Amino acid sequence: MRRRDFLKSTIAAGLAAQITGPLPTPIQMHAYQPLPKRYFKNEVSLSILGFGGIVVLGQSQKKASTMIAEVVDRGINYFDVAPAYGDGEAEEKLGPALEPYRQSIFLACKTMHRDVKGARKELDRSLKRLRTDHFDLYQFHAVTTMDEVNQIFAQNGAVETFLKAREEGKIRFIGFSAHSEEAALAMMERFQFDSILFPVNFVCYAQGNFGPRVLQRAKEKGVARLALKPLAYSPWPKGAQHTYPKCWYKPIDDPALALQSLRFTLSEDVTAALPPGDENLFRLALETAPSFTPMTVEERNVLLASTKGGEPLFKI
Repeated sequence: MRRRDFLKSTIAAGLAAQITGPLPTPIQMHAYQPLPKRYFKNEVSLSILGFGGIVVLGQSQKKASTMIAEVVDRGINYFDVAPAYGDGEAEEKLGPALEPYRQSIFLACKTMHRDVKGARKELDRSLKRLRTDHFDLYQFHAVTTMDEVNQIFAQNGAVETFLKAREEGKIRFIGFSAHSEEAALAMMERFQFDSILFPVNFVCYAQGNFGPRVLQRAKEKGVARLALKPLAYSPWPKGAQHTYPKCWYKPIDDPALALQSLRFTLSEDVTAALPPGDENLFRLALETAPSFTPMTVEERNVLLASTKGGEPLFKI
């Protein structure tokens, strides 16, 4: 299944991952200190973990609202969502759940539309669903090909919507997410973005050489770095049971390896990382993150060497 088709499909209520290992519970979470924050832009600081909207797919509104209250209490102030997540379900669930906290959180949304009219229509619909008058960050979602880059910046391209919306106060920061180094580098040459949301993953670094060039270029251009796929391991092996239906890749669910994987991502000079959309994996990251310590050079080398023979999710 193509990634975009996966994101656009509605995930039925009641999906539950088949969990192995001692993953954390909501009760355990309260035993830990609040999440640290890091500088983003213009005096804005974000929690080192963000909350991805896919987590609430399949939940009742009551459960989604309870979980949002819980993670805000834990110190998460960065929330990321897109209309592609469950055909709008994630936006519709997060709207009422986030409304009580809107003034104290950083809300990021995205659009896959590359034309001015489509992007504007989707922006307005997302604002309505999320019960807000502005987004702190609005992003071009999953830019993958050079054709998409060209469409975004062509006459009547979606960038016109972004610029107009920023003038109107409906967008504060402008960013993009990408899963292609070529597209990511091209986007940063076309426009002075505030942020990039990009995979930062130890297997992709070691076995795909995927990521370092993009992060380096973003840093040179003053673009804030937000990380995807901190707990990704590999594509699902052919014929393997997908035990985490909300993950289109095989995630890391071993607590010891999850700790090292998350430490790797957060040590790569990023502001924050977005864990997988599975609730149990999100909680695993949330349990781990408050005790984060930077990875040493030796630890980093050992972790990268451990991936020998592995298949990266992305590669150059």
